Amino acid sequence: MKVRVLVIDDDALVRASLRMILSSSDQLEVVGEAADGAQAVAAVRAHRPDVVLMDIRMPELDGLEAARRILADGVAGDEPPRILMLTTFDHDEYVYEALRAGASGFLLKDTPPTEIVNAVRLVASGEAMLSPSVTRTLLSHIGDDEAAERRRFAARRLAPLTDREREVACAVASGASNAEVAASLFMSEATVKAHVSRLLTKLEVTNRVHIAILVHDARP
Repeated sequence: MKVRVLVIDDDALVRASLRMILSSSDQLEVVGEAADGAQAVAAVRAHRPDVVLMDIRMPELDGLEAARRILADGVAGDEPPRILMLTTFDHDEYVYEALRAGASGFLLKDTPPTEIVNAVRLVASGEAMLSPSVTRTLLSHIGDDEAAERRRFAARRLAPLTDREREVACAVASGASNAEVAASLFMSEATVKAHVSRLLTKLEVTNRVHIAILVHDARP
């Protein structure tokens, strides 16, 4: 089955470009478009996409608030879509909050087409994670406000993990896929998937991006 994608951006040319890029893959299907966050919430209800590719800065309702509403209980049914935020990054201070709100990751608007397609596919599969370079860029831009409190909170969350679970968490936080984690830690991919599933439960988070945030926050 094809991955159903909803494209949200207030720029019609950007939407057209993204539609063309995504439609080039026989694994993806663009099921709809919207020009702002309010339309995005309605479009999710109408189209039930697997992935929402959404600009973070839009009129009427921005991507951050739209993500919160889309992922809220009851908005998108029992299985809410994965959300990938689009950003120019250097001018966006909301990326970190978007990830905390439940977005599965973000893409720079100048990301190469093949990487956009791959990111959407990976997000849909549940193995989504930011690329290592983008992860480093994101985490290096996180401000120091309330850093001490975030560090204490993250340390408490990570404390119950076993040594092996910590190794997997750190590998996931580096942006590694399950296959890459398996190779680096000499484990089977199935074992890695089991560890990641336990990490999501133990850490009380919803996706791999949140694992990365906790690992980063816990570092001195």
